Order: sequence, then C-alpha cells, then structure tokens
Amino acid sequence: MAVFPSKKFRSSAEAKTVASRYRSSLSRHPFLLFGLPFIATMVAGSFFLTPATAIRYEKHDRRVRRLTKEEELGIGKAGRKVDMKEEYYRLAAKDLDDWEQKRVKRLPGEHDGVI
Repeated sequence: MAVFPSKKFRSSAEAKTVASRYRSSLSRHPFLLFGLPFIATMVAGSFFLTPATAIRYEKHDRRVRRLTKEEELGIGKAGRKVDMKEEYYRLAAKDLDDWEQKRVKRLPGEHDGVI
C-alpha cells in the first residue's frame, strides 16, 4: 500500500487554468494534442522554407555559370585557339617510348622511402 497518493493534489484555482486543462487532456489524447501539432509544424515548416532554399540555389547558380569551350580555354594566360585534330596529331607525334623516371626532390626532414 502506497503511503503517498499517485496523483498530485491540485487546488481548484489551478484546475481552471488553460495549462492545467491541457495537461489533463494530454494524458487522455496524446497524439491529438502533441503529435498532430508537431507533425503539422514540420510539414508547414517544409512548405515555408522551400522558397528560402530556392533563393539560396538561385544565388549559387548566378555566381557559378556554365562556360563554353572557347571561354574555358581562354581563361588562362593568353588563351590560344585549339583545334582538336591539330592537338591530336601534335601529341601523336611525340615519342612516348623514350622517357626516364626522375625522383621528386623531397622536403628537408621528409622520409624519401629509400631502404
């Protein structure tokens, strides 16, 4: 047998407040009074935040735009005109069999990997 009652004593003045009525109704209908407003807030927030995220991505798209091949090649120093066939034949004419492996100079104190 419990010495203390399981329900807290609430005076009649406290029983008439909105918070008290909400608290007592919450124990009877938890989804209706807590879960449903929570889900409605999440859904409404999603709809209200959609324009804000759209503005963010539109701003990003204005900053970063797609370049044409001519603009892309001309970004560097002088930007010469490049013909794909000409570049292919220029690279094909190089001798790719005559090469020598060279070691990269290491920074002072860096392990060079030689055993």
